[in-house]
Amino acid sequence: MRRSFVSVSSSIAVSIALLSSSIAVAQKGKDAPVPPGTKARYAMDVGTTTGMAGMTGGMGSAMGMMFGGGNREMRELRLRIGSTATTPAGPYADHYFLPPAKLGKSVPLLIPEIRRSEDAPAEFQRPKGRLILFWGCGAHAPKGQPVIIDFAKVAAGQVPPGLFSATVPVDRGPTVSNSRTYAEWPNKKSGKPPAAGSSLLGAHRIASNYAPEINFTLAQDYMAGLNGKSTSVNGANILSWNSVPNATGYHAWAMGAKMEGGGEPRDFVWWSSSASKEFGGGLWDWISPAVVQRLIGQKIVMPPTQTSCAIPAEVKQYAPDFLMGNLYAYGPEANFSYPPKPVNAPASWTPDWTARVRYRSFTSWMIGGPMAGGMGAAMSEDSEQPEKKRCKPSIMGAVLGKGC
Repeated sequence: MRRSFVSVSSSIAVSIALLSSSIAVAQKGKDAPVPPGTKARYAMDVGTTTGMAGMTGGMGSAMGMMFGGGNREMRELRLRIGSTATTPAGPYADHYFLPPAKLGKSVPLLIPEIRRSEDAPAEFQRPKGRLILFWGCGAHAPKGQPVIIDFAKVAAGQVPPGLFSATVPVDRGPTVSNSRTYAEWPNKKSGKPPAAGSSLLGAHRIASNYAPEINFTLAQDYMAGLNGKSTSVNGANILSWNSVPNATGYHAWAMGAKMEGGGEPRDFVWWSSSASKEFGGGLWDWISPAVVQRLIGQKIVMPPTQTSCAIPAEVKQYAPDFLMGNLYAYGPEANFSYPPKPVNAPASWTPDWTARVRYRSFTSWMIGGPMAGGMGAAMSEDSEQPEKKRCKPSIMGAVLGKGC
């Protein structure tokens, strides 16, 4: 039976997650140091999503976004608070917005329920097959690529030495592990994404019974949306995108698959635009401008002036059935504290609270392949023209459960 697009993409995500968990120690990142005595930290991750990452609005709209033709923007917002105080009875925390945020008067941040390891689904199965790694922008993969990883060996703890590094730090701010009391939004009580056209400009207030009241004013709104597309040239796929104001840098990656006869993925392909062998988890997160600037110098992240990158032809050869492009535009950062940080703050300076707001824009879309045939071929330049009198499976068919 043919597997759906969602099922295939989920299999790839699980496979990459398996590899990532196997090398967690090698990629371990350190959060930015917290001044001793700080009572609370707050973090806002602000995102704009387009393409498949922001699919809404019916089948026609969804198909356009799948193949890079849509530019409908969705809002993304994550709120987190971490406190050094012991969790009180009846803990609460609320973030209060101005009306343009379109989130109501406030949203509640809740303490998450910690899942035990035995709660993992019993039907979970480790992926089979291989992971094929490529990296760098160019028409063809250079010598030494691809690196091929057998999932059976990874499951047994055999990871190729030197494959991953800690060059890209993972700095997520307050978490359950580094806070005595921690809460977040979205959560089980409230989690509807901000409406299109909403704005975060202006005053923000966070009130709780386990941290000082936090107040700050934002002068930077959601970033503009990315509109990515791809064009096939001699087997290579040329990715191109619009220049996003306030972007500090870009990172592209693609995931793909080669299917077996029964519709199961056999080979998974992972490509990164980094010029070096970097697939760091931090690249998928919100990254500070200072770190982005360093990564640009190391040619891991593309500069804000760059708006195109070629996926080597060999990537498509290894993933002829499924290939999805992804693109991040990293953005600015705003920092607040009370008392405000002095210009030449001494090492002993201790604020009551700190707040950090980071921005990014993200898009994803299908790039060619039989799974992107059918209706997709007529809607986007990403897809090759199907041969006459030959049926190719399509995403529309997979979604609707129809065959050729």
